[in-house]
Amino acid sequence: MVTLKGVNIFLRALEPEDLDFVYEIENDENIWELSHTQTPYSRFLIKQYLEEAHKDIYEAKQLRLVISDYEYNAIGMIDLFDFDFTNKRAGVGVLIKDTNNRGKGIGSESLQLIIKYAFSHLQLHQLYCNIVEDNEFSLKLFNKQGFEVIGHKKDWNYINGHYKNEYLLQLINTHVL
Repeated sequence: MVTLKGVNIFLRALEPEDLDFVYEIENDENIWELSHTQTPYSRFLIKQYLEEAHKDIYEAKQLRLVISDYEYNAIGMIDLFDFDFTNKRAGVGVLIKDTNNRGKGIGSESLQLIIKYAFSHLQLHQLYCNIVEDNEFSLKLFNKQGFEVIGHKKDWNYINGHYKNEYLLQLINTHVL
């Protein structure tokens, strides 16, 4: 049985009530570097996005879930993106919104749940992520879950007038043939 419930958090589908939460995340310039966002999003566009969030991962090629505590408070989001069923792989990204919730194991627990879901339910062979070289916190998080650095892209992202290197990390599901 697939479960998206952990000890301290669970992963849930986006709801219309998440409009303000998603709006704040998508318009937080401090994290645009992580998502490669260049411009703000309107409430109208985010509302439209939420209305389409019910689409199946096979149709939308992505799955965005809210990381929630058991009091139903939204803490962050976790995404599977660039879903490629033919090659059985997807990208993964995780974001804990408030800095005071970081470093508490929420990201680790969320990542464990999405890995289990991706490998057991979606039967993926691999997950990957791209992390800017100076994001030591994310590198540690993904390494802790078994992701390995398989590539180093030099001058990959132009951010605030400077180029930054980026790592490509990969996790291969060794239990599926």
